[in-house]
Amino acid sequence: MNTQFWIILIGVVIVAWFALGMIYNLRRGDAILKWLRRGLPGIGPKTTFRWLGTSVVEMSIQQAKRPFRRLDTLLVLAPRDVFWMMLMARLQGREDFIIFRGHLHASPLVDLELVDPKSWSGRMALKQARSRNWESRPYGELQLMAPRGLLDLAAQTLDHLHSAMDELSPRYLRFSLRRQSPHLEIHLPFPDTRTVDAQVYFEALRTLAQRIAERPASNTHLPVG
Repeated sequence: MNTQFWIILIGVVIVAWFALGMIYNLRRGDAILKWLRRGLPGIGPKTTFRWLGTSVVEMSIQQAKRPFRRLDTLLVLAPRDVFWMMLMARLQGREDFIIFRGHLHASPLVDLELVDPKSWSGRMALKQARSRNWESRPYGELQLMAPRGLLDLAAQTLDHLHSAMDELSPRYLRFSLRRQSPHLEIHLPFPDTRTVDAQVYFEALRTLAQRIAERPASNTHLPVG
């Protein structure tokens, strides 16, 4: 076998891998999109969406119902169409996940990051928080970060949100609150669409956003400016 044969063979394998990976991602993305569309009307009447390559779907509700003003949703799939990128994603612990970015009518009381340090997006958030010189402590099995002097307030905020967070998902890769818009960012593994009802799922998201606007009783006298 000569060199030309191996070059052709490798080319065929790369093209076949790309095609199979692209088809898998498109089918998986379309399946979760169909599920999401059953629940998104609970957030707003009109959703726009577009594919960004073969690994990301972007959806946006520009005029959302309260407590949202706007909700952007991203489906992020592993880059299965390129072998070395998929291998790198596996080594980094990257998986398929969903991102919610919420612009709310009322801003949270404190900036915070709650992350799974074992996840790809969690490690990215940890790195960003450390670059800002934020303080950090364990919170359950996750890691909580907040600006200096605000860790206790961040923990109280999460305690207030705990039951609503559990209603939405049993596992979080990243949960972020910001006093500036977008106020809320959540990274979650794909829900099990066979057992989870989309309408119930998005109602849980709305309930969580409503709880963010509330002030825990112990914090009612704290300044919000």
